[in-house]
Amino acid sequence: MTRRRIKLTFPQDMVKEPLIHLLGKNFEIVSNIRRADVRENMGWVVLELDGEEHEIERGLHWIVESGVRVDPVSGDVVEG
Repeated sequence: MTRRRIKLTFPQDMVKEPLIHLLGKNFEIVSNIRRADVRENMGWVVLELDGEEHEIERGLHWIVESGVRVDPVSGDVVEG
């Protein structure tokens, strides 16, 4: 089991799409929202992803192909 922290940055046209839900539904990944800022015209979410490494890679590839930017995050994002 692997745990990865990532930041997803959504373009305006993707803010209302249920991509985090679909990430967990379509791939064997458990996501935990650690921090977020979602507005009408933009949004970003920091997630902890738990799952097998290959499944996380598959899910992240899919979300990038959907038009969402993915960046790695280090440290405890809740603590600051």
